[in-house]
Amino acid sequence: MLTEEAHHMFVGETGVGRTIQRTCEAMKAAGIEDPFAIDKIRALGVIDLPTIQKKLNLHYSLTLDLFGAEISTNSANFYNAGLKGRFGETKIDDDHVLTNAVYPVLKLVDGKIAKVDEPALTALNMRLRDDYSEDCAKGVERWNRIIQKEGVNFRLELPHVAFNRKIGEFRNVNVTPKGLILGDADWAKVRDDYLPSSSDGEYLNSLMTGHFGVGEYAGWIAAPKVGIDNKPGDFEYVRIAA
Repeated sequence: MLTEEAHHMFVGETGVGRTIQRTCEAMKAAGIEDPFAIDKIRALGVIDLPTIQKKLNLHYSLTLDLFGAEISTNSANFYNAGLKGRFGETKIDDDHVLTNAVYPVLKLVDGKIAKVDEPALTALNMRLRDDYSEDCAKGVERWNRIIQKEGVNFRLELPHVAFNRKIGEFRNVNVTPKGLILGDADWAKVRDDYLPSSSDGEYLNSLMTGHFGVGEYAGWIAAPKVGIDNKPGDFEYVRIAA
């Protein structure tokens, strides 16, 4: 059984970090300074940083939808019943009843994105989502430090919380990662700049080939600094009987 740390190393934040590192290393080795020279970078068999940004945009926005609507009476009822809490509830310095408390919520007001104070009880989903976004931002900065250390001029960013939403306040509007509201026609023109296109998907799928040699890793991801349970990189974790 993989430990939690091992799972985190191979498929979580560290796995993405290793992918970013490999891309930057390949760019440097090939003398490519422009991170938007996508064709040249893909010719190296690695995942270009703009595509990683688009994948970040997609999965972050999809995950925000999992928190549900920003304003929810169900979440308030669950909280009052002791079935739901805020992140770090025991460390929050208030009465934990929230009868008169308010919490700022981003909403669509007269066609514009505005911050509105709402009863804290019904805004529990929003607070949980904000805590999640704060944690995500820290992870993105760790990725950016890898890029900076490799000397590549590029920064990954979390998109605006209204971007690509299917649930909640912004489900019926087109919003760019910078928070600009667009009409349907204008959005159609730029959609592939912000979200993975079919051609992006085809390229990523082309990289998904098996590598079964001991200590062997795909060319688009850097080797881990240490193996599972501190084993060496060429440790034979799985042995398949003939």
